[in-house]
Amino acid sequence: MIENALVIGASGGIGQALADELVSRSIEVTRLSRRQDGLDITHEANVSERLGALEGRYDLVIVATGILSTSDGPEKSIGAMSSNEMANLFAVNTIGPALILKHAKQLFARNQKTVFAVLSARVGSIADNRLGGWYSYRASKAALNQVVRTASVELQRTHKQLICIALHPGTVATTFTRNYPKQETIPPKQAARNLVDVIEQLSPEDTGHFIDYVGKEIPW
Repeated sequence: MIENALVIGASGGIGQALADELVSRSIEVTRLSRRQDGLDITHEANVSERLGALEGRYDLVIVATGILSTSDGPEKSIGAMSSNEMANLFAVNTIGPALILKHAKQLFARNQKTVFAVLSARVGSIADNRLGGWYSYRASKAALNQVVRTASVELQRTHKQLICIALHPGTVATTFTRNYPKQETIPPKQAARNLVDVIEQLSPEDTGHFIDYVGKEIPW
């Protein structure tokens, strides 16, 4: 049973919806974001300071940060790739959540069910890539999935009931996806309900997995 949750990126569309959904289920929520709290997940000293100021233990830490592109949109071809774009996406989508996990470890209970969840994306699946394109975004999410998988192996040795999980929320109707009107989208509130439903059903045997908003496993 989740009693205390920490939502990273709680000022964003899906992050705010997740925090609100957890509150609606009588869960105490701590919200952190760059916009409201100055949390910069791309700078380790800032992450260490912000998370180090938190006290107690959390049953759920969920990272709801991410960017799709810092330019005109995801690359459609390898010729459109740039080192700056790829570096920026890795900084936010991969390195940031990894730093959160590193410094959130102190917030995990050792002897009770705890969930560390990151929002990944189905396009980060290597096995499920049939369309190509979106090099930087796909690669940053695939790398994030590897961080989750690797951490799940290590942390299970000391935190037997910790669940490290990568979640695909679906295509959520936020500013993140507004430039892609052809995509069928899910309202943030519905996406949040779906994800919290999945999280509440997780068990320690699920650690290190990549699953979608209905609880179905996605291939790496």
